[in-house]
Amino acid sequence: MGKTEGWKGVILGFMFFTHICVSSSDECQQENVRLRAQVRTLQERVATQQALLSQLHSQHTQVSTTDGIHIDTGGEVEYADCTQVYNDGKRQSGLYVIKPLRSPSKITVYCDMTEGGGWTVFQRRTDGKESFYRRWAEYKKGFGNMRSPGGEFWLGNDNLHYLTSQGDYTLRINMEDFEGNRRFAVYKSFKVADEKDGYQLRFGEYTGTAGDSLAGSYHPEVQWWASHQGMKFSTYDKDNDRYELNCAREDKAGWWFNRCHSANLNGFYYRGPYTAVTDNGIVWYTWHGWWYSLKSVEMKVRSAHFEPNQV
Repeated sequence: MGKTEGWKGVILGFMFFTHICVSSSDECQQENVRLRAQVRTLQERVATQQALLSQLHSQHTQVSTTDGIHIDTGGEVEYADCTQVYNDGKRQSGLYVIKPLRSPSKITVYCDMTEGGGWTVFQRRTDGKESFYRRWAEYKKGFGNMRSPGGEFWLGNDNLHYLTSQGDYTLRINMEDFEGNRRFAVYKSFKVADEKDGYQLRFGEYTGTAGDSLAGSYHPEVQWWASHQGMKFSTYDKDNDRYELNCAREDKAGWWFNRCHSANLNGFYYRGPYTAVTDNGIVWYTWHGWWYSLKSVEMKVRSAHFEPNQV
C-alpha cells in the first residue's frame, strides 16, 4: 500500500470510528484523541513530501530570467535542438540547454519561438558592440553575449556542425536596414561540415524577399566567384578562400568567403551607406549592394521536418 493510500485509510478509519463512537467512555475518547494525532502527523508528512518534490523539480528544471531573458536548463531531459524544445510544449523564446546528438557536451542556445517556433539562433547582429573580426579558435567555440536581449553572438562552428549534421535543417536569415525595412532569406538543406573539412557550407533551394546572395545566382557571369556554395570557413588567421589574398583580413570577418563575397553577415558594423577600402560591411548584395551595411541580422536553423504551430 502506498503512502497516499495509507493516509486515506487512516482518515476513513477515523471517520468510521467517530461515527460509531458515540459513547463518552474514557476508552472511546482516548482512541479518538489518538486517531486525531495520527491524522495530523500524516498530514504533516504529506506536506513535507510535497515540498521536497517541488524542491527536487526546481533543481532538475531551473527556469529563471536574467536581463529579461527566459532560461530553462531542461533538467534531465535532453533536447537535440530548439525544435524538440518547442515540441515539448515550451513556447517562450529564451535560453535553453540542448545536446545535439554528436555533441560531446550540453550547450546553451537561444531558442526563437516566433515565426512558427523551434528555431535555434546561431548568429545575431544588432548594434556593433561585439567584434566579429576574430580568430579561428574563437569562431570554433563561439563568442558574444547571448544572455541580453539584442546581444550579439556567434554560437560556434563546432556547435553549428553538431546541429546541422543530425538531420535535414532549414536556414532562415532575418535582416533589417536603417530605414526600418525588413527582408528575409530561407534556404533548404543547410549543413556545415566539421573542422577537418573547414566547416564547409552546403545549402539548397532559396525562397524569400532579400534575394539569393548566398548562391550568387543574380548574374551567371559572377556566380563562379560570388557563390558561397561549398566554401570553407575563413578567418584572418586561417585562410580557406579562393582569393590570392585573404578575404577575411580584407573584409574584417570570419565567413564562408569565395573571391570574396556577395554576402558577408559578419562584416564590420557601419550605419547604412559606407565607404571603405573594401566592401567589408554587413553585406547582402541582392538587397542593398556591397556598400550598404545592414542594421540587424539574425541567422537561425530549424529541422526541415518541423510542422509549425503543432500542439
